[in-house]
Amino acid sequence: MQFRRLRVPDAYEFSPRAFPDDRGLFVAPFQEDVFREAVGHSLRLGQSNHSVSRRGTIRGLHFADTPPGQAKYVYCPRGSLLDVVVDIRVGSPTFGQWDTVVLDSREFRAVYVAEGLGHGFVALEDDTVMTYFCSEPYNPAGEHGITPLDPALDLPWPSDIEQVLSGKDRSAPTLAEAREQGLLPVYADCVAYYDKLRSAN
Repeated sequence: MQFRRLRVPDAYEFSPRAFPDDRGLFVAPFQEDVFREAVGHSLRLGQSNHSVSRRGTIRGLHFADTPPGQAKYVYCPRGSLLDVVVDIRVGSPTFGQWDTVVLDSREFRAVYVAEGLGHGFVALEDDTVMTYFCSEPYNPAGEHGITPLDPALDLPWPSDIEQVLSGKDRSAPTLAEAREQGLLPVYADCVAYYDKLRSAN
């Protein structure tokens, strides 16, 4: 498995090797040794999530209060999607920047999204499955969102696909509004938390 850092600091893309044969295919989308080499600590598993989305469904941009936040390791075992990571950490030198990775069931790439980053995706095919390994259990009181249609972010959602959003995601605040409301993670707090995770390992 290979990895690379995304343009957004503390986010990574992982590319495993697949082994097809006449029976089908075998692949290991998560490999602890490579993950530790990239990130510097183990992935704590607090919850796993599974979503199925029809073509055009946009989920996100979601984030959680940090610390502890909720880091995510995501991959696509069926279909294909465009995964989006946004730096929403106030004080970060890359605040407001984003990067994308196509995840699909042909190459089985995965993306790691550290605590404090915004995450979302759009399904490019019907019945697209996203699997999430989450570092912390779901905490409704600490969960937040930014509208994925924020014109200031200008995220690269495909223009040839009808967009399907939940009412909650569509009505979420813009990045600027979330900052004004004090909802966004603070970069220094996030970095201190990452350091704590690394030192514990």
